[in-house]
Parts: sequence; C-alpha cells; structure tokens
Amino acid sequence: QVVLVESGGGLVQAGDSLTISCDASGRDYMISTMGWFRQAPGKGREFVAALKWSGETSYTDSVKGRVTISRDHAKVTVYLQMNSLKTEDTAVYYCAASNVLPVSSMPNSSTYHWWGQGTQVTVSS
Repeated sequence: QVVLVESGGGLVQAGDSLTISCDASGRDYMISTMGWFRQAPGKGREFVAALKWSGETSYTDSVKGRVTISRDHAKVTVYLQMNSLKTEDTAVYYCAASNVLPVSSMPNSSTYHWWGQGTQVTVSS
C-alpha cells in the first residue's frame, strides 16, 4: 500500500503565498502520478493540479498562473506552491497518487488509487 501525508496548510491572508507538501511512503515505487484536489465547504472535491513522473503537468483553469506543482526527485514528495491566494482557494487540500494514469485522466479523481487525509488551507480577506 501507499501512504500519503499532507502538511503545510494554515491560515493566510488574501494575496499571500503558501506551499503545501505531500510525502509518500510504503510502496511508493508504484506511483507514477501525483495530484492535488480540494474540497471547499458545501462543495464537491475538485481537481487542482497533477504531475506525472514523465514530466507532464495539468492545472485547473482557476489556478493557472498562480499555482505550481513540483516534485522532490530525491524522495517521493510533491509540493503545491500557491501564490496570490484568494478567499475562494479556501478548502481542504488532498493529495492523491496513481500507478497508471493517462495524461487525459489526470484531472479525474476516480483514476487515483491512494489518497491522503487532507490539509486545511484558509485564506482570509
């Protein structure tokens, strides 16, 4: 099994930057794609960004230009750097991982096999 643990969430002000992390352990050699999803109060879980080990990235339109997903190649850790945060970015952010995932399926939550417990990001006005 793969275990994912998110960290780095917190309370920030609109316009601030924040980087959250996701550490994978266990059978992390099975992972070929990692992504971030978020769920705001009263809303469904939505795709934010994803990164394939081959280098492809995908971002939802609402975060393009403000958010960067990256990986520490020395270990199985993925980061989500968020700039110019908005109050609508407030959500629980979940890390997800998959072992086989075509590029076209990167935004699809049902194609991810493993999930973290989430980290809260709150952006105040």
